[in-house]
Amino acid sequence: MQRGPVGERLPTLEDVARVAGVSRATVSRVINGIRNVDPQIHEVVWDAVGQTGYVPNRMARSLVTRRTGTVALVVSDSELHDDDPFMGRFFADPYFGRVVGGLMSVLRQAGIQLALQIVGSDDGRKRLVGDLRNGQADGVIVLSLPAVDALPRMLTEGGVPAVMIGRPAEAVPINYVDLANETGATLAAEHLLGRGCQRIAMISGPADVPASHDRISGFRRAMAKHGHGWVPIIAGNFTKESGEDAMRALLADNADLDGVFVANDLMAVGALATLRDAGRRVPDDVAIVGFDDSSAAVAAAPALTTVRHPLEDMAAEAARLLLARIEDPGMRASSVIYEPTLVRRQSA
Repeated sequence: MQRGPVGERLPTLEDVARVAGVSRATVSRVINGIRNVDPQIHEVVWDAVGQTGYVPNRMARSLVTRRTGTVALVVSDSELHDDDPFMGRFFADPYFGRVVGGLMSVLRQAGIQLALQIVGSDDGRKRLVGDLRNGQADGVIVLSLPAVDALPRMLTEGGVPAVMIGRPAEAVPINYVDLANETGATLAAEHLLGRGCQRIAMISGPADVPASHDRISGFRRAMAKHGHGWVPIIAGNFTKESGEDAMRALLADNADLDGVFVANDLMAVGALATLRDAGRRVPDDVAIVGFDDSSAAVAAAPALTTVRHPLEDMAAEAARLLLARIEDPGMRASSVIYEPTLVRRQSA
């Protein structure tokens, strides 16, 4: 039996469970940050922790260093995702896998563990920031999906070390790593024009997301510079299915189009499927340029010409920035911007 320094028994999980009126398993889930615990139970358990004076093992280990040896990768979305299909899509999307791989290339060497958190509501974001301030992780890498997201500001105001992958939608003093998205869109436009395409359209992401907005702006500006004052643009949501739908909409109103810039590779794969169903040959009838240079681009038929988004390098840099921020809480907010390149394959 564990004893305190004067022989008194240290409080246990069972003690916390008895005070909180819940099971030992529930206490363990709350303390270890496992998702899908009712918010009221979450509060009751942590109140019981305070009343009993219980110190979780990982907290005890960090009493000297005040470190947990863990950082969180937080996906901040505009809706709740407690369903298994979302998690399947999350892990199937090459984007997220590349981010995790880049983070781990740095964190593993530093002996740091990575914990995944997904939040989709204001209450969830508040609980997350509270948990982080209470020492559940040393810092956080943020992937922000909504156009309007309070989380970056909540983290900075809460004093939580944080780095974003992607530019924040509003002006917030937070470290971030981003891509020169307008430059990437310009590369796509100039490549399509250079191969002789004249009736060019775009499938974008949601226009109010910073990366999507920048890709739309860069594409429009490049096209206008070459005399194309208007280009049809249909928005998708970065999924294969939305690429299929957007391509159908474009063909319905622009049957003679001969070139399409698609704002990510998954949507481009969907666009290829729609073109194939419509009997349009790629690249003979319609040239396609994607964005990301993900595994989806290589697996596509034909393989996608695409703008390379060096996500692994960007995520690795985000991890280095976060570790530096944890070591020096007073460091100024900084940004690192990567330059895209065009990867030529068979689709354009």
